[in-house]
Amino acid sequence: MDKVKRNINFEDFTHEETWRIFRIMSEFVEGFEVLSKIKDAVSIFGSSRMNPNNKYYKLADETAYLLAKEGYAIITGSGPGIMEAANKGAKRAGGVSVGLNIQIPLEQKPNRYVDTVLEFRYFFVRKVMFVKYAKAFVIMPGGYGTLDEFTEAINLIQTKRIPKFPVILVGKEYWKGLLCWLNDVVLKNGNINKEDLSIFKLVDRPEEVVKEIKRFYEKG
Repeated sequence: MDKVKRNINFEDFTHEETWRIFRIMSEFVEGFEVLSKIKDAVSIFGSSRMNPNNKYYKLADETAYLLAKEGYAIITGSGPGIMEAANKGAKRAGGVSVGLNIQIPLEQKPNRYVDTVLEFRYFFVRKVMFVKYAKAFVIMPGGYGTLDEFTEAINLIQTKRIPKFPVILVGKEYWKGLLCWLNDVVLKNGNINKEDLSIFKLVDRPEEVVKEIKRFYEKG
């Protein structure tokens, strides 16, 4: 039987599915090496679409500022909107400001307040970094991406895949519809238990975020 010859140049070689594993590995290695040097950090999530005049942008800025004053590094997705506000607050406080940038078709550039930036092609690798190196998740108002980070964290805690840590929703007015749905639909249909609703906290003010994180670690 004649062997079929293929001309494979280097570009073809790197696009083979099996070799994609090495790119994934390289993202993990770089992320672990850089972020392992950061001691205590808080990951802050929220919409990329909010401008500096938005009340939630200002809320994120002040929240990150207070957390940085408490000695926490601030990790965001490095983009605009809430992410920019959080990095800005960290920098304003003289704290450590980190951005985990994602390469997507609509190119996202790191905001100007990020001091340490890591680039990721794969969302799942980036999500591991957010969880692994954070002492808490602060979830500001946002869209699908923000909801993804929130539900990923509470599901990992619920299923005991990771130890419990503070997951804090900020903005009672914004999140009240979600909380009503979880109580009135999801819980009533038996798809979660009552105690699953205590995995996260809901607050309104930056000072409350700091207080919840402090309370959790003082208790532990």
